[in-house]
Amino acid sequence: MNDVATRPTQSAAAPVLRLSGLSRRYKSGESELTVLDGVALDIAPGEIVGLIGPSGSGKSSLLHAAGMLERPNAGEVLIAGADGWSMSDEDRTEIRRNKIGFVYQFHHLLPEFDALHNVALPALIAGRKRREALDEAERLLGVMGLDKRIHHQPAQLSGGEQQRVAIARAMINNPVLILADEPTGNLDPDTSTFVFAALSDLVRKEGAAALIATHNLELAKYMDRVMALDHGHLVRRS
Repeated sequence: MNDVATRPTQSAAAPVLRLSGLSRRYKSGESELTVLDGVALDIAPGEIVGLIGPSGSGKSSLLHAAGMLERPNAGEVLIAGADGWSMSDEDRTEIRRNKIGFVYQFHHLLPEFDALHNVALPALIAGRKRREALDEAERLLGVMGLDKRIHHQPAQLSGGEQQRVAIARAMINNPVLILADEPTGNLDPDTSTFVFAALSDLVRKEGAAALIATHNLELAKYMDRVMALDHGHLVRRS
């Protein structure tokens, strides 16, 4: 049976993310590979859920479906109550821009911009006034402990600092949901723990929900639940 999960203390809150009956299949030669098989999951505001599973188990497929980047074969994805896969492409783009923050294993910062402008860029694209976007970027970088580094370009920052800039960038449009795919996968253990703690603190302070794929089980202490993909099904691990 799939695990549909909301902590009891949060049951009164409407879920930020609701996955229902999510299925994803891929052609593999003459056969068909099922990586998601009726997955169901609720994540409440302020809740951080870890997603584990071996390579090829479907973690990225689940994140891509949840972020409306890859259409599932079946099932629903609701973001703050809105059915993402019943929307037009334009409306989905708006949801991704304004409601979802993405954090990847590679930070994908623009090398020609300093930290401040890397963070502010999504807000500027979304149409916010320049001064407002820069002020919010500076605030988020301060929350991430980078207030002394805002005018440094990515090449002048350590790997951990670059990833903290990427996290601040993901939060700039005040998303209700953070989707992270191995956000500390390229960092050493000490830096990984520091960056993940900063990510979890920021998610909670901003009142977002988060689904975070990771291989690092040492980070489970920062999560409210850890879910595992097992032969296409989502089961609770802790």
